[in-house]
Amino acid sequence: MSLTLRTSDHASDSATVTLVVPDARRRRRRSRTSSISRPGRPSVLVTVVKWVVILVAIVLALLPVLYMVGMSFKSPDDILSTRILPSRLAFENWVGAFENWPILTYLRNSLGAALVAVLVSLVVSIPANYAMARLRAGGKQTLGLIVSAYVAPPIVAIIPLFVLVRTAGLMDSVIGLGIVEGLLLTPVAVWLLDGFFRAIPFEVDEAAQIDGCGPLRTLWAVILPLTAPGIVAVSIIVFILAYNDFLIPLLLTQSIDSQTLPVGIALMQGGREVMFGQMAAASLAGLIPIYLLALFLQKWLVGGLTQGSVK
Repeated sequence: MSLTLRTSDHASDSATVTLVVPDARRRRRRSRTSSISRPGRPSVLVTVVKWVVILVAIVLALLPVLYMVGMSFKSPDDILSTRILPSRLAFENWVGAFENWPILTYLRNSLGAALVAVLVSLVVSIPANYAMARLRAGGKQTLGLIVSAYVAPPIVAIIPLFVLVRTAGLMDSVIGLGIVEGLLLTPVAVWLLDGFFRAIPFEVDEAAQIDGCGPLRTLWAVILPLTAPGIVAVSIIVFILAYNDFLIPLLLTQSIDSQTLPVGIALMQGGREVMFGQMAAASLAGLIPIYLLALFLQKWLVGGLTQGSVK
């Protein structure tokens, strides 16, 4: 912006003075541009510290697994001598675990009960979340009351639970065990699914109603496809919790045909000797399905939980 001043001593003589004033907008633009600095590369120290923290976390996470791997290949003498590394690879622990104990039967029972638990928890939690989040049923305190049911330890309800299961004829049954596990884990499923159902805009329900969809059809055709990543993530979590449970299978199962792997590992004892090597081998055999599940479905798990955390 420029300012022109004219001065004259005579009518015929005139002098022109031009003052150039910088535009305020340009000054603000320059100062704003100069204040923005390009992000540089992190220093070597920051990179080293970051990788050290990551490696420490990985080691701490894998340390129990590595310890079990080492114990599964140790002889009884090496286990009693508390050697870190085995003096020889005792493959007889793996052979004895599968020959002396029905590991495959335990694995089948654990997988079957966990799958039934996932189905039961989803059948109960999906309509419950739809009613609370989309239909606004039950009030604001309903979710807290449901989640509070999972706060109390299961051992508190062992006696009435045992009586109910025996009265219903579900004792010593994989299906009965899965139903009980699913009902006990339903509060967890409801709590995790709440964010997914509330993240969907209500305009979606209104558009479905305009198209003539009722509540059930809206849930099946509209809401479920939108919450599919969350349902998969919750299914994985419920599956892992039911698969690793020990107390409820110990209470409700009595025969090999229905006992799960955690219960079977606890029973792996000889006359006067605890088979630590065989127990470690059986534990690693039970970890394989969970690790494969987490490996192949980690994209769904991480993506689903991330989507549910953003509202």
